[in-house]
Amino acid sequence: MKWRIIDYSENDAYLNMAIDEAICESVAKGGSPTIRFYGWKPSSVSIGYFQSLEREVDVRHCADLGVDIVRRRTGGGAVYHDHQGEITYSVICREELFPKDIIASYREICGWITDSLALLGIKSEFRPINDIVVGEKKISGNAQTRRGGVLLQHGTILHSVDVDTMFSVLKVSDEKIKDKMIATVKERVTSVSQQKVISREELYEALLSGFTKGKDFALEGLTDGERGRALELVQKRYLTKEWNAMR
Repeated sequence: MKWRIIDYSENDAYLNMAIDEAICESVAKGGSPTIRFYGWKPSSVSIGYFQSLEREVDVRHCADLGVDIVRRRTGGGAVYHDHQGEITYSVICREELFPKDIIASYREICGWITDSLALLGIKSEFRPINDIVVGEKKISGNAQTRRGGVLLQHGTILHSVDVDTMFSVLKVSDEKIKDKMIATVKERVTSVSQQKVISREELYEALLSGFTKGKDFALEGLTDGERGRALELVQKRYLTKEWNAMR
Protein backbone atom coordinates (compact mmCIF):
# COMPACT_ATOMS: atom_id res chain seq x y z
CA MET A 1 0.00 0.00 0.00
CA LYS A 2 1.38 3.40 -1.01
CA TRP A 3 0.58 6.57 0.90
CA ARG A 4 0.24 9.90 -0.87
CA ILE A 5 2.02 12.71 0.99
CA ILE A 6 0.82 16.23 0.16
CA ASP A 7 3.56 18.74 0.87
CA TYR A 8 3.01 21.69 3.23
CA SER A 9 0.92 24.54 1.84
CA GLU A 10 -0.95 27.48 3.35
CA ASN A 11 -4.62 28.11 2.61
CA ASP A 12 -7.50 29.98 4.16
CA ALA A 13 -9.69 28.11 6.64
CA TYR A 14 -12.47 27.39 4.16
CA LEU A 15 -10.20 25.81 1.57
CA ASN A 16 -8.35 23.79 4.22
CA MET A 17 -11.55 22.14 5.41
CA ALA A 18 -12.85 21.71 1.86
CA ILE A 19 -9.63 19.97 0.77
CA ASP A 20 -9.98 17.49 3.65
CA GLU A 21 -13.55 16.70 2.61
CA ALA A 22 -12.64 16.39 -1.08
CA ILE A 23 -9.87 13.92 -0.20
CA CYS A 24 -12.32 11.96 1.99
CA GLU A 25 -14.64 11.62 -1.00
CA SER A 26 -11.72 10.53 -3.19
CA VAL A 27 -10.58 7.91 -0.66
CA ALA A 28 -14.15 6.58 -0.38
CA LYS A 29 -14.02 5.93 -4.14
CA GLY A 30 -10.71 4.04 -3.88
CA GLY A 31 -8.19 6.89 -3.88
CA SER A 32 -4.83 6.64 -2.14
CA PRO A 33 -4.55 6.97 1.64
CA THR A 34 -3.28 10.50 2.17
CA ILE A 35 -1.26 12.52 4.68
CA ARG A 36 -1.41 16.28 4.19
CA PHE A 37 0.48 19.08 5.96
CA TYR A 38 -0.77 22.65 5.96
CA GLY A 39 -0.97 26.05 7.60
CA TRP A 40 -3.71 28.64 8.03
CA LYS A 41 -3.38 31.96 6.19
CA PRO A 42 -4.81 34.18 7.55
CA SER A 43 -4.95 33.01 11.18
CA SER A 44 -8.26 31.30 11.82
CA VAL A 45 -10.63 29.81 14.36
CA SER A 46 -12.08 26.37 13.69
CA ILE A 47 -15.06 25.26 15.76
CA GLY A 48 -16.12 21.70 16.44
CA TYR A 49 -19.05 20.24 14.49
CA PHE A 50 -21.35 20.27 17.53
CA GLN A 51 -20.48 23.71 18.87
CA SER A 52 -22.44 26.97 18.86
CA LEU A 53 -20.67 29.65 16.84
CA GLU A 54 -22.07 32.61 18.79
CA ARG A 55 -21.37 30.98 22.14
CA GLU A 56 -17.77 30.03 21.37
CA VAL A 57 -16.37 32.79 19.14
CA ASP A 58 -16.22 36.58 19.25
CA VAL A 59 -17.27 36.97 15.62
CA ARG A 60 -16.91 40.76 15.53
CA HIS A 61 -13.40 40.74 17.02
CA CYS A 62 -12.36 38.05 14.51
CA ALA A 63 -13.56 40.32 11.71
CA ASP A 64 -11.59 43.24 13.18
CA LEU A 65 -8.40 41.14 13.31
CA GLY A 66 -8.95 39.53 9.89
CA VAL A 67 -9.30 36.06 11.48
CA ASP A 68 -11.33 33.51 9.47
CA ILE A 69 -13.92 31.31 11.18
CA VAL A 70 -14.90 27.85 9.91
CA ARG A 71 -16.81 24.85 11.26
CA ARG A 72 -14.98 21.51 11.15
CA ARG A 73 -16.51 18.14 10.34
CA THR A 74 -14.80 16.77 13.44
CA GLY A 75 -15.97 17.31 17.00
CA GLY A 76 -14.09 18.87 19.89
CA GLY A 77 -13.63 22.44 20.98
CA ALA A 78 -12.89 25.75 19.28
CA VAL A 79 -9.24 26.13 18.23
CA TYR A 80 -7.31 29.27 17.33
CA HIS A 81 -4.91 28.51 14.47
CA ASP A 82 -2.11 31.08 14.39
CA HIS A 83 -0.60 31.59 10.94
CA GLN A 84 2.97 31.44 12.26
CA GLY A 85 2.30 29.32 15.32
CA GLU A 86 1.60 25.76 14.19
CA ILE A 87 1.73 23.06 11.57
CA THR A 88 -1.47 21.11 10.97
CA TYR A 89 -1.75 17.62 9.49
CA SER A 90 -4.58 15.49 8.15
CA VAL A 91 -4.58 11.69 7.81
CA ILE A 92 -7.31 10.41 5.50
CA CYS A 93 -7.70 6.72 4.65
CA ARG A 94 -10.03 3.75 4.72
CA GLU A 95 -10.94 3.18 8.35
CA GLU A 96 -9.92 -0.49 8.30
CA LEU A 97 -6.26 0.63 8.13
CA PHE A 98 -6.51 1.54 11.82
CA PRO A 99 -7.96 -0.13 14.93
CA LYS A 100 -11.72 0.08 15.46
CA ASP A 101 -11.01 1.26 18.99
CA ILE A 102 -10.87 5.07 18.77
CA ILE A 103 -8.19 5.56 21.43
CA ALA A 104 -6.04 2.84 19.88
CA SER A 105 -6.24 4.60 16.51
CA TYR A 106 -5.39 7.95 18.11
CA ARG A 107 -2.44 6.30 19.84
CA GLU A 108 -1.11 4.95 16.54
CA ILE A 109 -1.38 8.19 14.54
CA CYS A 110 -0.24 10.36 17.45
CA GLY A 111 2.76 8.04 17.71
CA TRP A 112 3.93 9.51 14.41
CA ILE A 113 3.97 12.91 16.08
CA THR A 114 5.91 11.71 19.13
CA ASP A 115 8.39 10.02 16.76
CA SER A 116 8.77 13.32 14.88
CA LEU A 117 9.35 15.33 18.04
CA ALA A 118 11.91 12.75 19.20
CA LEU A 119 13.92 13.52 16.05
CA LEU A 120 14.18 17.09 17.39
CA GLY A 121 15.26 15.87 20.82
CA ILE A 122 11.85 16.60 22.38
CA LYS A 123 10.46 13.80 24.52
CA SER A 124 6.65 13.67 24.31
CA GLU A 125 3.91 11.15 24.98
CA PHE A 126 0.36 10.40 23.94
CA ARG A 127 -2.23 11.34 26.55
CA PRO A 128 -5.69 9.85 25.91
CA ILE A 129 -8.08 10.73 24.54
CA ASN A 130 -6.34 12.80 21.89
CA ASP A 131 -3.51 14.98 23.24
CA ILE A 132 0.28 14.85 23.12
CA VAL A 133 2.13 16.27 26.07
CA VAL A 134 5.68 17.25 26.99
CA GLY A 135 5.93 16.72 30.71
CA GLU A 136 2.42 17.72 31.74
CA LYS A 137 2.02 20.41 29.07
CA LYS A 138 0.00 19.96 25.88
CA ILE A 139 1.91 20.44 22.62
CA SER A 140 -0.57 18.86 20.18
CA GLY A 141 -4.35 18.44 20.02
CA ASN A 142 -6.09 16.07 17.61
CA ALA A 143 -9.60 15.22 16.41
CA GLN A 144 -11.07 12.35 14.41
CA THR A 145 -14.24 11.45 12.53
CA ARG A 146 -15.25 8.34 10.61
CA ARG A 147 -17.87 8.59 7.87
CA GLY A 148 -18.71 6.29 4.99
CA GLY A 149 -15.84 3.94 5.77
CA VAL A 150 -13.25 6.77 5.75
CA LEU A 151 -11.18 7.91 8.73
CA LEU A 152 -10.19 11.57 8.94
CA GLN A 153 -7.86 12.62 11.73
CA HIS A 154 -6.36 16.07 11.87
CA GLY A 155 -4.39 17.88 14.50
CA THR A 156 -2.00 20.70 15.27
CA ILE A 157 1.59 20.68 16.42
CA LEU A 158 2.33 23.95 18.20
CA HIS A 159 5.50 25.76 17.18
CA SER A 160 4.62 28.85 19.25
CA VAL A 161 1.59 29.95 21.29
CA ASP A 162 -0.16 33.32 21.28
CA VAL A 163 -2.48 32.80 24.25
CA ASP A 164 -3.60 36.43 24.50
CA THR A 165 -4.86 36.53 20.91
CA MET A 166 -6.41 33.08 21.37
CA PHE A 167 -8.55 34.31 24.26
CA SER A 168 -9.42 37.56 22.50
CA VAL A 169 -11.15 35.62 19.70
CA LEU A 170 -12.61 32.77 21.78
CA LYS A 171 -15.50 33.76 24.03
CA VAL A 172 -15.27 33.53 27.79
CA SER A 173 -18.17 35.33 29.45
CA ASP A 174 -16.56 36.43 32.70
CA GLU A 175 -13.35 38.51 32.68
CA LYS A 176 -12.14 36.96 35.95
CA ILE A 177 -12.65 33.49 34.52
CA LYS A 178 -10.88 34.59 31.32
CA ASP A 179 -7.84 35.76 33.30
CA LYS A 180 -7.74 32.43 35.14
CA MET A 181 -8.08 30.49 31.87
CA ILE A 182 -5.27 32.47 30.23
CA ALA A 183 -3.02 31.75 33.22
CA THR A 184 -4.03 28.07 33.13
CA VAL A 185 -3.31 27.72 29.40
CA LYS A 186 0.08 29.41 29.82
CA GLU A 187 0.85 26.87 32.55
CA ARG A 188 -0.54 23.81 30.76
CA VAL A 189 0.35 24.40 27.12
CA THR A 190 3.80 24.41 25.56
CA SER A 191 5.28 24.64 22.07
CA VAL A 192 8.27 23.39 20.15
CA SER A 193 10.00 26.78 20.36
CA GLN A 194 9.57 26.80 24.15
CA GLN A 195 11.40 23.47 24.30
CA LYS A 196 14.24 24.19 21.86
CA VAL A 197 15.42 26.74 19.32
CA ILE A 198 13.88 25.06 16.27
CA SER A 199 12.45 26.76 13.18
CA ARG A 200 9.08 25.86 11.68
CA GLU A 201 10.97 24.50 8.66
CA GLU A 202 12.96 22.15 10.92
CA LEU A 203 9.75 21.09 12.64
CA TYR A 204 8.14 20.34 9.28
CA GLU A 205 11.12 18.27 8.11
CA ALA A 206 10.91 16.24 11.33
CA LEU A 207 7.15 15.72 10.87
CA LEU A 208 7.68 14.60 7.30
CA SER A 209 10.25 12.04 8.51
CA GLY A 210 8.16 10.85 11.46
CA PHE A 211 4.93 10.45 9.48
CA THR A 212 6.56 8.60 6.54
CA LYS A 213 8.83 6.31 8.58
CA GLY A 214 8.40 2.71 7.43
CA LYS A 215 5.84 3.61 4.76
CA ASP A 216 5.86 3.24 1.01
CA PHE A 217 4.94 6.77 -0.09
CA ALA A 218 5.08 9.33 -2.86
CA LEU A 219 5.01 13.13 -2.63
CA GLU A 220 2.09 14.14 -4.82
CA GLY A 221 -0.42 16.96 -5.09
CA LEU A 222 -4.18 17.01 -5.22
CA THR A 223 -5.77 15.60 -8.35
CA ASP A 224 -7.58 18.03 -10.65
CA GLY A 225 -10.84 16.44 -9.53
CA GLU A 226 -10.07 16.93 -5.85
CA ARG A 227 -9.06 20.56 -6.31
CA GLY A 228 -12.18 21.29 -8.34
CA ARG A 229 -14.36 19.58 -5.75
CA ALA A 230 -12.65 21.47 -2.91
CA LEU A 231 -13.32 24.82 -4.60
CA GLU A 232 -16.94 23.74 -5.06
CA LEU A 233 -17.22 22.77 -1.38
CA VAL A 234 -15.81 26.15 -0.31
CA GLN A 235 -18.73 27.87 -2.02
CA LYS A 236 -21.43 25.33 -1.23
CA ARG A 237 -20.52 24.66 2.41
CA TYR A 238 -17.55 26.18 4.15
CA LEU A 239 -18.12 29.83 3.26
CA THR A 240 -21.85 29.68 4.01
CA LYS A 241 -23.60 31.02 7.07
CA GLU A 242 -25.85 27.94 6.95
CA TRP A 243 -22.84 25.73 7.71
CA ASN A 244 -20.74 27.92 10.01
CA ALA A 245 -23.67 29.23 12.07
CA MET A 246 -25.76 26.04 11.94
CA ARG A 247 -25.64 25.80 15.77
